Amino acid sequence: MFFTAEKKYSWRENIVTDKVLFVDDDDVVLESYRRMFGTAVNLDTAASGEEGMALISDRGPYALVITDMRMPGMNGAQFLAQVRQKSPDSVRVLLTACTDLQAAVDAVNDGNIFRFLPKPCAKEILSSAIDDGLALHRLINTEKNLLEKTLMGSIKVLTDVLSAASPEAFGRSMSITDIVRHMVSRLRLPSPWRFEAAAMLSQLGCIMLDPKVMQAAFVGDDLSDEQQAGFAAHPQAARSLLMNIPRLEPIAWMIGQQLSKGIDASGALLFWPETDIIVKGAKILKLAVAFESLRMKGLEDDEAIAGLRIHDGEFDSELVEALEGIQHEAATMQLRKVPTSRLKVGMILQQEVRTQTGALMVPKGQEITPALLMRFETFSRSRTVDDAVLVMVPARFQIGARNFDSETRGSLNEKPLQRVSRTGAGIRAGSSALPRSASQLA
Repeated sequence: MFFTAEKKYSWRENIVTDKVLFVDDDDVVLESYRRMFGTAVNLDTAASGEEGMALISDRGPYALVITDMRMPGMNGAQFLAQVRQKSPDSVRVLLTACTDLQAAVDAVNDGNIFRFLPKPCAKEILSSAIDDGLALHRLINTEKNLLEKTLMGSIKVLTDVLSAASPEAFGRSMSITDIVRHMVSRLRLPSPWRFEAAAMLSQLGCIMLDPKVMQAAFVGDDLSDEQQAGFAAHPQAARSLLMNIPRLEPIAWMIGQQLSKGIDASGALLFWPETDIIVKGAKILKLAVAFESLRMKGLEDDEAIAGLRIHDGEFDSELVEALEGIQHEAATMQLRKVPTSRLKVGMILQQEVRTQTGALMVPKGQEITPALLMRFETFSRSRTVDDAVLVMVPARFQIGARNFDSETRGSLNEKPLQRVSRTGAGIRAGSSALPRSASQLA
């Protein structure tokens, strides 16, 4: 049986939210830890490595994991090696009364432990180890958060460039990002930003393609052998660009695998000890790209998932199942004519936007980004574009009916839209294709 603490306790006058997991096969020892620390530590306990891993899955992550070495079945070194894979940011401590040198070597090499402690261990020594372990965990998290914010800032700049250079590629990358975000949440993977970053930048190599070839490839039109080869090379083009940015190497590798028939895990050995999770990220991105391609061809989500299940050898069944329950945001979007002064980030243009001189400012299908919103504000003040534009409006935006074009509103009430691609490739309602422009709705 395992014991879990349901409250958060104070530790040396600070409110501690960091959880500590003790693992020992002796219930008497676990009870002594509970008595020793009482309400001073947010403590969970498990009587075996297997129970410990179950707790990490159900209640993790833990800031600090402390385990006995000698346990039946999975010993402490083996357990900490699994903890390292499942929860790499958890600080790991090993309690041992044995003098087996090989066991110590295994614990260091496989579990990458923070500290060895003798067993039995005095309360003062154990308390000091908990203090130091939690402090290390906070330091790791602080540095990690700073790094992630810095990298995501760089990624944001790159996606803004992509949105300006190739709105179609940007829209596709955002759709793929939505899919990846859903899957990573369902799978409860650590550091989800890495997978989302790979999705956001997955179409970066498309800026080197002929726009007509790219659009045709996105919707599944036939391509010549030369055109197909050019499109198939875009993941490696993006990888080459991103490999030059420090700390983005794993993300670049994931992007490079998105159109591969089979993913060669040996290429990710460079990223050990996170090889397995990086390979899984590549498989997730590949599946998300395939799923979005089926959507672009007009398949409903359940039809697309069923189609992917057929390819058991190419897509992991666990990942395909993670697609269940996904909701296409566009399924709840509505077509509206919105004043340029009331455009919001996340709306999707359903018309070309041109200046009064006829110069193309933004193509149809572009999602409104912060940078694009600033451009609209500039053009609107100078009165060089129309006062209102047709956009797909996400359900989260509540816009008063008085702001809508009455003709557009009336026609939409008769024919509610269920789905639109970000790239403007087509609109579906139920199983029948709908017109691609507002003028065809009447």
